[in-house]
Amino acid sequence: MPALRPLNLTAALALLLVSPLSLPAETVKDREGAVRNDKASMENNARWIYNDLAKGFATAKSSGKPLLVVLRCVPCLACMGIDASILESSDLAPLLDRFVCVRLINANTLDLTTFQFDYDLSFSTLFFHADGTVIGRYGSWQHQKDSSNSSLSGYTASAKAALAIHARWPSVKPLLAPKQGRPTPFRTPIDIPELAGRYSRDLDWNGKLVQSCVHCHQIGDALRTWHRTEGRPIPDALIYPMPSPETIGLSLDPASATSVLSVTKGSPAAAAGLQPGDRITSAAAAPLVSTADFAWALHQLPSSASSLPIEFQRGPETISASLSLPANWRSQSDISNRAGTWGLRAMALGGLQLVRLSDDARRAAGIAPDSLALEIKHAGEYGKHAAAKNAGFRKGDILTAFDGSSSDLTESTLIGLILQSRKPGTSIPITVLRNGQSLKLSLPVQ
Repeated sequence: MPALRPLNLTAALALLLVSPLSLPAETVKDREGAVRNDKASMENNARWIYNDLAKGFATAKSSGKPLLVVLRCVPCLACMGIDASILESSDLAPLLDRFVCVRLINANTLDLTTFQFDYDLSFSTLFFHADGTVIGRYGSWQHQKDSSNSSLSGYTASAKAALAIHARWPSVKPLLAPKQGRPTPFRTPIDIPELAGRYSRDLDWNGKLVQSCVHCHQIGDALRTWHRTEGRPIPDALIYPMPSPETIGLSLDPASATSVLSVTKGSPAAAAGLQPGDRITSAAAAPLVSTADFAWALHQLPSSASSLPIEFQRGPETISASLSLPANWRSQSDISNRAGTWGLRAMALGGLQLVRLSDDARRAAGIAPDSLALEIKHAGEYGKHAAAKNAGFRKGDILTAFDGSSSDLTESTLIGLILQSRKPGTSIPITVLRNGQSLKLSLPVQ
């Protein structure tokens, strides 16, 4: 069972956005007011236990119900739609009443041995048995990208799936072993050197509230910085966390738990025989409740893994299959929209944000379709994010060669390649195209 210590997660998740480590993100105008209002409206709510995980587990144990824990970044505009719907929907209420519901708003003392999920999301949910076993995870990038999206179809399906697993207790518990958290070097975020001493256990409700909160994405930021500072390569799972199903050619229906929406031709998903309409019921032998659960199964695989066993339903038939993974499967994960990627850009790219040049723009510039062509969309101007600009790189430049190679790469793949092969303080020869002229520059690695 996780350590039963007071937590303030929603505020912390909400407050992630104002830290020196945070990246540009759209927030409400009055961030502190949003957090205080959330507390005022939720701390005496009849359904929701506010910022008290110990009480949540105790209530789950005494009632025999499973525990539903929402982690919400209140000031962040992303996911406002689904958050409001979960709190206000009369249709969802009977389903929520079958759980003990906890709302956490900050991550300062989050037990990292238990709470392992997609730290780049501003809204997540974990389903637990009262004994502390993780039943499943829910997180939606669809809602993250659209703050007005209030659809609850996928959330409802995931909650029902979690209840179905809970109803099979204790026989189902051994199957959930792959879904549990893995050992971590630090028990809580404020134990990580990058955050230790800068944040205390509790939020400063009488002072600078927002600034006192550890945001969830800072967990990944701090862990990556710790590895880098210690002179170790950053693990692939911290560069490419929680790979989306699209990484292996699979799109799951956001309105369901794990129903297949589409399959990319020639992908590992296609080779495994998956078809639209199939419902994936397990991955790595563990029952699934959501797309986030499938991402977790991919996340836990070593980068050297060559396969992932799955089961899926097609009509009345249950089919066992294996997803064959190519050698570079994890680096195909698109991390461009993650908050944590801004810190990686500072380390690997000197603060540059790169986008793949369109086919039309390539033709206009005389660049072959299969050659490197990454346009600088943004060049940072402050601190470590200004390193590339200070080295001569400019917004609008097109990277056409990396260390003498012109092989086509995405920004996501390039970041991993640099962080796994180059040490801080080194530099990489880069060729850029600027106003039709080819220039030789040196990219600083930090």
